[in-house]
Amino acid sequence: MESSRGGRGRRRRRVRRRPLLYAALVAVVIGGVTAGGTVYVKARAHDGGRVVSSAAPSASGPAVEEEASVEPVTQAAVDRTALLGKAMKTVSVPAGAAVSAAVLDLDSGQSAVYGDADFATASIVKVDILAALLLRAQDEGRHLTATEKAYAVKMIEASDNTSASALWHVIGGADGLDAANKRFGMTKTSAGADGLWGLTRTTAEDQLTLLQQVFGTDSLLSTASRAYVRELMESVHADQRWGVSAAADGGTTALKNGWLPRTATGLWVVNSIGRIRAADGTSYLVAVLSSGTASQAKGISLVESAAGAAVSAFTTR
Repeated sequence: MESSRGGRGRRRRRVRRRPLLYAALVAVVIGGVTAGGTVYVKARAHDGGRVVSSAAPSASGPAVEEEASVEPVTQAAVDRTALLGKAMKTVSVPAGAAVSAAVLDLDSGQSAVYGDADFATASIVKVDILAALLLRAQDEGRHLTATEKAYAVKMIEASDNTSASALWHVIGGADGLDAANKRFGMTKTSAGADGLWGLTRTTAEDQLTLLQQVFGTDSLLSTASRAYVRELMESVHADQRWGVSAAADGGTTALKNGWLPRTATGLWVVNSIGRIRAADGTSYLVAVLSSGTASQAKGISLVESAAGAAVSAFTTR
């Protein structure tokens, strides 16, 4: 931009020339313009409450500055909870079924929860069992035994129930799980009674808290313990890589799914928890819980639809 214009009968405006004070100003190059055959670089520098604009030849020549008063610019916070609620309304939920979801953006730390009902865990509790086992081993100052590791691998990667029952006893059953969950900060999870670990009750919000123990840094689990759980969750059998993975786009997904037909009703509990990477490259922790579908396939469809909708609430900028 030019500082003044010539012409008969018009007084030329005096041009102030001074170098930009680099110690006080932060200049951001915002574009280039051509004036009289010379390429100029436009820059805007913030100096306290003023904005100083300058135009200077890219090679040589005086800098020209004009000052103007501007109001501070602030960016409105995005209401992720509202966006999540809106996104979940697009999910087709079968009559008599229910679904809840929770998401955490690992980059920004923003999170949101849809629904506060509790659900039976089915096999997603196996991540909780393993976390409790590792915490107990840390407290005892030891590593997992070879037998415990063998059970852990089968429990997570293959969702083996016999292995889960064995480790359930190692951690002290329901009392042991409840004690560990209290330390993890899971205030809305209650261990299944009479050895029925799959009937542990939990919420999507509590599952997000558990996932933070595994994938976050502010965790009671050691770096080695967290890496071990992540490794197993990244290695689940191919036929079990459904659920929250539907919201991922490339990269490695770490997850654990759970599915359980209820004896009294014949309706299904289908759940999925894990860490995914979305299309924008951001990593998210996602927990989706559901109940009341007529079949496992319908439950999987509901969970995957809900996972995609839930993550979309965070990819909307």
